Amino acid sequence: MCTPVTILLVISAPIAREDIPVLCACLRTLLNESAAGFVVCDLGALVDPDAVTVDALARLQLTACRYGRQFQLRHACGELRDLLALMGLGDIVRPEAALPLKPRGQAEERKQGRGVEEEGDPLDSTS
Repeated sequence: MCTPVTILLVISAPIAREDIPVLCACLRTLLNESAAGFVVCDLGALVDPDAVTVDALARLQLTACRYGRQFQLRHACGELRDLLALMGLGDIVRPEAALPLKPRGQAEERKQGRGVEEEGDPLDSTS
């Protein structure tokens, strides 16, 4: 099975409004040169996010979307998550924890632990 390639953007300093077009241009260049299906933006070192940070992330997400790629935030602090939600972008620019998880198997496929047996309730008339 082939694993999709990921573009990793690391943002570790505050973003100024004039940096946003440069960030988007850099991402467009990376997307043009790569078959990556995912763009992951690592924000673990970012402190004190503000409205400009949210604007930059929304524009980066839009850029990735225009190229048919998925965009995800990694290590977004609680303050940034709150700002995204406050600005109505919590469902659009999603931190990794908010992404839906695929089930890994059906409950019926799991093996029971040793010495564990299912048995009906003697007071339940349906068993």
